[in-house]
Formats: sequence, C-alpha cells, structure tokens
Amino acid sequence: MPRDNMASLIQKIARQARTTFKALPPADAGSFQANLAKLSKLLEKIRAEDLNLGPRRNGGPPLPSPPPQLGAHQGPPVTYMHICETDSFSMGVFLLQSGSCIPLHDHPGMHGLLKVLYGQVAIKCFDKEEVEEEEEDENEEAAAGSVADVQGVQFNPPLLQCQRAALRRSLRRSSDVLSEASDPCLLTPVQGNMHQIEARDGPAAFLDILAPPYDPDEGRDCHYFKMLQVSENAGNDSPGSPQQQQQPSQPVWLLEVPQPADFWCGGEPYPGPKVSPD
Repeated sequence: MPRDNMASLIQKIARQARTTFKALPPADAGSFQANLAKLSKLLEKIRAEDLNLGPRRNGGPPLPSPPPQLGAHQGPPVTYMHICETDSFSMGVFLLQSGSCIPLHDHPGMHGLLKVLYGQVAIKCFDKEEVEEEEEDENEEAAAGSVADVQGVQFNPPLLQCQRAALRRSLRRSSDVLSEASDPCLLTPVQGNMHQIEARDGPAAFLDILAPPYDPDEGRDCHYFKMLQVSENAGNDSPGSPQQQQQPSQPVWLLEVPQPADFWCGGEPYPGPKVSPD
C-alpha cells in the first residue's frame, strides 16, 4: 500500500524539479547544484508501491500489437507512463519487460535523473565530447578536428566512407547495474548524456526526470547510436582500441543510426497519485 505521505512526497518531487530546473547553469550554478541535491534526496525515498506499481509477469494489460520482429513480446518492450510536463521539465515512469533494452541514445542540452523503482537495470553511460561554443567557426573547426582524428582508424566491420560523417567521439563514463536500493543516476548536457538501459533478470521500472523536455523544434530531438569496435589491428595506444573501449573514461567511437527496428515504446496511463508541479 502507498505510504500515507506519498501524495505530498510526489508533489514535493515535482515542485522541487520545477524549482531546480527553472534556471539552468550557468545562470546560477551554486543555487542549481543545491536544488539538484535536494531533488536527488527526495528521489531516494520513492518506491514502486508509492506509485501503485509492481512487477508484471505478463507485460501488463493488452496493448497494440507489436511489430513482427518483436516475436514473443506481448505488447511493447518498453512502456512510458506520463506523470507531468512543464516548459522546464518532464517526469514519467518507464516500464521494461524482462530482457528489454532502451538503445543507446542522447539527451541534447538536457539534464536528467533516473531512479529505479523495481527490478534491476544495466546502464552504460557515455560522456559527450566537450566543444567550445564561443564562435560558430570554432565549433566547425572542432568538428573538423574530430573527423580528422578518425582518419586512419579501422573499424570492425569496416565503415562506408559516407558513414564516417555520422561518427561521434565519446568517453565511456560508467557501466553499472542499478536497483531500487541504488541512488538516483544523474546525467548532464555533457556527463553521462548518452546511455543504454537494459532490464536484467526480470521486468524493471524507473522514474525519469528530464530538463528541459525533448523538443525537436528546439533542437532537442532523440538520436540513437551504436558503439563501434576498432579493428584488432589497432595499437594499444589508439583512441578507441579494443583494449581501451572496455575501460571507464576511455575514448570510444559512436555511430548515429536510425531508431532500431526492434525497439518501440508504448504508452499507458499513470496509476499513481495526481501530481501538479504548479
């Protein structure tokens, strides 16, 4: 049963998110970090039963038929429950069937927090390579430098020449398995901004806060990536070599790809206490 104070807790989370993300850095970095810490502390308390949620054996109630390539999945591999959204942040719950995976994707210019509600998720996080933003031509030079860095790098399997324009250099930040006992996972516009999330050993669910929300019209569309394997012929000192790719804080090469054909996300009503961030 939900705790008696859950309505006030979920309301506090929404209102603290509104306070935290109403002005993003560098406008007031000190105040932002203090408010972000308060928000993280509140998220540590949230539990699945507080939102009237629990693990599902059959993937939940009947939903639209999945694409043929999903085979045995009943309903979508991932379902989203929308809780609330403002101009500054969105909040909802992702439900993952056992073995389902949210592919590697980014959050352009966004902050985010993820708190597991039940089950376990394996999450691989990657940093975006920092780029100077003072002048447009400086960005172009930085992009040209990134392209130059990949010249001579051999991938397995080999890339077409036209694919190299879609390459992005990144850093592997972390690879962890999180449960409801874990602290919230944080992403920023640079650190941990790209991640892949997979349900381990059963279904899983997590509360997700993104600030600001995705908005393609504002340049915040979701992009998907796959990590490339550098040829075994690459030297141990080569950026993204096989020896380095498995280590944290080491360079890797990511290729932007279309949304994977075996991934889709369904929608379902949120069953928990009503939330109003205003």
